[in-house]
Amino acid sequence: MKTLKELMHGTDFICGVELVSTRGALFEPKVVQTSRFGKDLAAYNKVDWVSITDNAGGNPMLSPLSLGKQIKDNGKELVIHISCKDFNRNGLESQLWLLASEGLNNILALTGDAPISGNRGRGKPVFDIDSVGLLSLIQRMNNGLLIGKTKSNKELRLKNTNLYAGAVTTNFKLLESEVIPQLLKLEKKIETGAKFIINQIGYDARKKQEQLAYMKQNGMGDIPLIGNVYVLSGMASKVFNQNLIPGVVVTDNLKELCIQQAKAEDKGKAFFKEFAAKQIAVYKGLGYKGVYVGGVHHINDLEHIFKIEQSFSNDDWKQFISEINFNKPKEFYLYNKDESTSLSNTAKNNSIINAVSKKPNLNYTFSNWVHNLMFTENKGLFSIGKGMCSNAKDSFQGPFLMRGIEHLSKSMMFSCKDCGDCSLPETAFLCPESQCAKNQRNGPCGGTIEGKCEVLDKECIWSKAYKRLKTKGEHLNLLSHVPAVQDQGLRGTSSWANSWLKRDHIGGKNTD
Repeated sequence: MKTLKELMHGTDFICGVELVSTRGALFEPKVVQTSRFGKDLAAYNKVDWVSITDNAGGNPMLSPLSLGKQIKDNGKELVIHISCKDFNRNGLESQLWLLASEGLNNILALTGDAPISGNRGRGKPVFDIDSVGLLSLIQRMNNGLLIGKTKSNKELRLKNTNLYAGAVTTNFKLLESEVIPQLLKLEKKIETGAKFIINQIGYDARKKQEQLAYMKQNGMGDIPLIGNVYVLSGMASKVFNQNLIPGVVVTDNLKELCIQQAKAEDKGKAFFKEFAAKQIAVYKGLGYKGVYVGGVHHINDLEHIFKIEQSFSNDDWKQFISEINFNKPKEFYLYNKDESTSLSNTAKNNSIINAVSKKPNLNYTFSNWVHNLMFTENKGLFSIGKGMCSNAKDSFQGPFLMRGIEHLSKSMMFSCKDCGDCSLPETAFLCPESQCAKNQRNGPCGGTIEGKCEVLDKECIWSKAYKRLKTKGEHLNLLSHVPAVQDQGLRGTSSWANSWLKRDHIGGKNTD
């Protein structure tokens, strides 16, 4: 049996299927049904791997490991989802050691959806680190995790793991200030160890093409890109259209089409299967490495979809482009449109990407000036601040008057939460601690809706940060700081002192 890595870098067009875990123990009827479907997938030769979700949609569910063992035992490659919403970094590391010990090395690293349900109400999200932080942890484990040093300064490292990690990306977004940060974050995910990429659910063939073209043109062409095919239904289209599943885009016109087709009973079911088969054909025609199929719960449905796809000729996918063309008015595209194909001319970038905004942000300009004055090493006020804090009674707080000025000014200007490990200069002086529901420090999560946060009814801070940096022509450097992993041990201390004395993540304390 080929490993997932071998499949990803082989010559065949490959297929993974998503198995959504459910709530309850293995003896629950619904879990039994899910488990049976997993066994069917393991036995089906047209499925190359099975991917099991981790508390999908922010709901509590059976651990993917419980379902995964039997699939692995049946000889099928398995991908386990790990998200950052329910565990802190210690819990995530523990999960990774467990999987590595069981030989379950294929991981899909996710930031995760914000919890929406739980026992006696909604659970409190963790988001101690994000997908980039998780990928960075996996990379360090694969290199031999540094756990300390001896008295003679010799490094103490654990044995290398063999985890094979992938990540998710999306360009199915409406605004430039959403699409470009997502693409920049994709680059950082790959830099920090993502070995394969699955795109998010969307139904716009032109965006699918642009995703692949961007990767090829920016040094990521050797990373396998897997296309997401979700088999819709009338009900699913309503849920997705209402943005109840973050990151999934179903436009109004696609929803109306699905509802109309769903009313046709058996004919409607045939439509959804054929629509899925056409998406597979398009991904294959565009040059994706494979597909990732979700929304199926019975092996017969999957067989039917594959049978339809196999009936198409090699060039039929070009005809399907116009049928998979669901977008919103004023949708942002990375490249100019090629009218002859309804796709993009990937040789011609959208000119507005490199354009500098003419609306300077005074808050950003002033904050950046003050920061450079105070925290540029060997310049401005840096040596004075460093000296004051080094000689203070408590170097973690600094002089009493300075600490008071810091706390008051940052609270008023940035709604500072006194985390002690500040990311303001990395986020265009927008506090991720107080203004981002997931405390994202390495770029946006995938759940924004037309520029707005999936949890809070306000613009995503990364969309705002992109616009601020565009006034200086620095927007494509939005994520040059990644990866940033916050040190929770500094909470309640002076971020100014920690910056001057190089104790924060910017000073490089937690890198190896």
